[in-house]
Amino acid sequence: MIETMFRTDEVPTEHRFDAFRENMIKVHAPAYLGSAHADDFSAEMRLVQLGRLRVWPATVQPTRMWRTPRLIRQSDPEQYHLTLMLRGTKRCTLTGRQFGPYEMHMTDTSQPYSLDVVCDRGEVGLIGVEFPKALVPFPLDAVGRLVDRPLPGGEGIGALLANYLTGLSRHTDSYRPSDAPRLETVLTDLFSAVLAHHLDAETMLPPEAHQRTMILRIRSFIRGRLHDPELTPATIAAAHHISTGYLHRLFRLHDESTTVAAWIRHQRLEAARRDLADPAQRAVPVHRIGHRWGFSHHAAFTRAFRSAYGIPPRDYRQAADEFA
Repeated sequence: MIETMFRTDEVPTEHRFDAFRENMIKVHAPAYLGSAHADDFSAEMRLVQLGRLRVWPATVQPTRMWRTPRLIRQSDPEQYHLTLMLRGTKRCTLTGRQFGPYEMHMTDTSQPYSLDVVCDRGEVGLIGVEFPKALVPFPLDAVGRLVDRPLPGGEGIGALLANYLTGLSRHTDSYRPSDAPRLETVLTDLFSAVLAHHLDAETMLPPEAHQRTMILRIRSFIRGRLHDPELTPATIAAAHHISTGYLHRLFRLHDESTTVAAWIRHQRLEAARRDLADPAQRAVPVHRIGHRWGFSHHAAFTRAFRSAYGIPPRDYRQAADEFA
């Protein structure tokens, strides 16, 4: 996984906006850029290369960017650009549509656009992604219907994509170069699933992509309900309108070494372990932490924790306190 950083504070003041413009053209596509802050521009961008995808978290001062038919004729990388807004607003000056925090917005490098990113206070925060059209399993005219439409990132499949992007942008240090193909596949699947949802075309997803997206949905569902002691393979399958047998097959396809129940138990124990090591939660009784994460009986929690980490939860908390 290749990662590079661009900061305007490493460039002489009078050249900062030009350097930012050149960097944006390399990352995205030839376009015109302007800003009321061009005389002393401030921006920071990280570019993460995931195979054929480019992900770029950025903070920038308010900027306008527009791409004309002439620039499209000169150069077209034939890709879809997705923006996830984190802070500030993105506005399409051609249609007047606005996109706020945790809304996603898509443009097509083969179509003209004119966009402003603005923020009432401070810099705009966003994550941009460049998806080659060849990776998207839908006809161009179908995907074109979603250009300049809001794609909510606060719930459902949109939240899975938004959360994946924010997590990816925060934790790149924990990944190895060999992880890039897997991350590229997951991100492409999630983007395709978002498009399929808004196009009402889930059946057009390739079977492998559908399965990978389904397991991501299920895992997100489980993480949100670890506190529920009644969380079982049967209730999970029912919530996703699949059979329990198909749920088990999905987990085996994704990871032959674990079962649904084992994955739930691992997630619960990891959540409890984090709480036990948290100095802010020293006053919370150990049994209450276990109950918080779905262990109805303290003895069962203690046995499971000792089996996973080699010591009882109370001793783990003591050791964490000593090394804090």
